[in-house]
Amino acid sequence: SDPTPRGATCAGGVWEVGSAMAPPPTTQAPWKGFVAGSTGAMLSGAVTHPIDLVKVRMQLYGACDGMPAKGASARPPPLNNAPPGMFKTGFLVMRHEGTLGLYKGLGASLMRQASFIGTKFGAYDLLKTRMPKDDDGTLPFWKMTLCGLGAGAIGAAVGNPADLAMVRMQADGRLPTELRRNYKGGGDALVRIIKEEGVFALWRGCGPTVNRAMIVTASQMAVYDKSKGTILANSGLKDGLAVQTGASFCAGIVAALTSNPIDLAKSRLMSMKPNEHGAMPYTGTMDCIAKTVRHEGIGAVYKGLIPTTARQVPLNMVRFVSVEWVKKILTGVE
Repeated sequence: SDPTPRGATCAGGVWEVGSAMAPPPTTQAPWKGFVAGSTGAMLSGAVTHPIDLVKVRMQLYGACDGMPAKGASARPPPLNNAPPGMFKTGFLVMRHEGTLGLYKGLGASLMRQASFIGTKFGAYDLLKTRMPKDDDGTLPFWKMTLCGLGAGAIGAAVGNPADLAMVRMQADGRLPTELRRNYKGGGDALVRIIKEEGVFALWRGCGPTVNRAMIVTASQMAVYDKSKGTILANSGLKDGLAVQTGASFCAGIVAALTSNPIDLAKSRLMSMKPNEHGAMPYTGTMDCIAKTVRHEGIGAVYKGLIPTTARQVPLNMVRFVSVEWVKKILTGVE
């Protein structure tokens, strides 16, 4: 007979009732979480990259750096113009930069997925195995959230250089031709940033990146775990594609809603250039959000929410299903 309790699921190296991503009864090596997370992240990142690029362009529309984000046009838009929507932004990118313009920064994105996302999945699994369980042997939602916050911070610190390169490459097309950085790829971007701006520039925007990663990871991981555990416990379904898809859909919606304001600040901080006096337009996350609200209205912090949601939902579906699949493959690997 199957010794696995009904509703037990997998995510941190131990089987838990009401928790979702978990390996078999034996503790799983942390490297498996990293490999599974990196693989799932790269697959999902490649699928959703065009939506992510459109989101970044929409978030940069109206930024205080004086550069437009409307496709690749070099003319600043009138202040009373409404920002273009997701489909119009995508159309403008293709018109000015070609279809392949939607894939600018893909190499840096895959670097980011492997380093940032792989690290946070591995860290989440490791933290869950170290987190004290309740008397009934389960891990409550608030402890899953704490693990997600910690894993997000660790992953963001590791992955910020690749994230910086990705944002800059995605945003390059909105700059006038003479101001474009024209990085040849993710590796070239990292090398040039170090040569031209110093090694510490690789962690520019790390504050909002960490803040966003903590919120997104806590939302994704804890909500996925909780949703999957609830579905398994109440639906009678077995752990499989349907359950994993439903749980990842919930995780994607919550992650999009909670992360968009900080994600907007991160995009603007990473892509900003100094003005003619050498001063940067923003000094940090809160300064960026405050100036955005002051100049563009409170709703501006949710610029790009539709593409953010359109990206987060399929991204989470592909990512979590892929991670679960890779973990299952790695179960017998020592």
